[in-house]
Amino acid sequence: MQAVIAIPSFTALIGKQKITELLMRPVAGVPLLKRIVLTASRAGASDILLICPEALGHALPQEFLQGVFPYGSRIRVIQFDKFNPRDSSSWAKMEAHLDDQFLWIPWNWVTTKQFLTNLQLQNTASVDWETPARISLHEIRDHATSILPSPDIEGVRVTSPESIARAERFLVAHSGKVLDGIHTSFNRRLCRPFVRLLSHTSITPNAVTFGGVLISVLSAVAFAHGDYLYSVLGALLFYIAGLFDEMDGMLARIKFAESPRGTWLEGFADGLSYLLLFGGITIGLSHRYGRPATLMGIVLLVGAILALVTTSLQRRRATTADRPNEYLGRMYQLLDKDSGNWISRVVRQLQAFVRRGILVHYVVIFTLIGALPLIFFLATLGAHLTWILTLYFNRRFFAQSFYTRAIPTVNTIKETL
Repeated sequence: MQAVIAIPSFTALIGKQKITELLMRPVAGVPLLKRIVLTASRAGASDILLICPEALGHALPQEFLQGVFPYGSRIRVIQFDKFNPRDSSSWAKMEAHLDDQFLWIPWNWVTTKQFLTNLQLQNTASVDWETPARISLHEIRDHATSILPSPDIEGVRVTSPESIARAERFLVAHSGKVLDGIHTSFNRRLCRPFVRLLSHTSITPNAVTFGGVLISVLSAVAFAHGDYLYSVLGALLFYIAGLFDEMDGMLARIKFAESPRGTWLEGFADGLSYLLLFGGITIGLSHRYGRPATLMGIVLLVGAILALVTTSLQRRRATTADRPNEYLGRMYQLLDKDSGNWISRVVRQLQAFVRRGILVHYVVIFTLIGALPLIFFLATLGAHLTWILTLYFNRRFFAQSFYTRAIPTVNTIKETL
């Protein structure tokens, strides 16, 4: 898909220094124009056409290209004096560079990929400096009517420092995932002011992840004391560590800092936090219940380690190397398609209740009511069911594709030779 972004001609009248400051003003830690381009790329645009006034010269576009080049999209800069999206002659002059259909994004419109990907096809009347649109070149040429009515476009047009603040609040509020449930959405709402604050610092999402691990260590130490008040403190610290787990992903999304390495690191940190939690609870309960609690804890830790290993292997099979973050959505799709199998149907319904965003609430509630041994038992049962079911679904969903990849074809042999 192609995306077209144009800088208005009037911006060249305010001077190169001021226009540079205008286009590169940070919005949640990312320069404005860079954010617009990368949002288009995230929405699926592999070819981005940036139209700049001739008065800007070549220095600013080249400097900008160096800043966005590592993100992989093809970006072309075309200098065009007095480009006007409402003037059909402007589009006629650009026709050789345009695809039949393309995504139009105003130069200062801050939004997210979800809203850009859901745009309906529009006619030329929808092209202006104020709202994005999905445009058909043939409809623009023929002045045809729109195929579908224009939907409500969500986003913020940056025109002032006040609008920058609104744009940042908008981005943070929409930095969650489609699969977020009510518990996770509540957690993310608590994280919003901190994520916005972190976006203006040099703190990376990975640093936030390590911060959550550190708090998980403190939580385990509190649980290990075994007293009720210490256990409550440990549960609250574990809940805070869960908020850190939300914040690292939110921060990565609004700063375009997502990476396969970060996804794997986050998964490892989640698994480590559970091991720390269960280890601390085991030590604490052993003070009260002795040897049975210790044995139960060992069984739980073994199950948790097996679950961590098997789910990591399943993530490798279910996703490509550059998109491990699509693991959960991929598994939901497979379970939905396999709804005729009662095991898949039950697991699909129960899977949402074992995510960390929900479990942190359970740990706090069960600790407050003095039912820590109960959640200890349920966690033991759940950990072993997890690795057993993971192996089951590996065989059910991925065995055929695995063996297909394992058997060398004639073409593979030729390429090897």
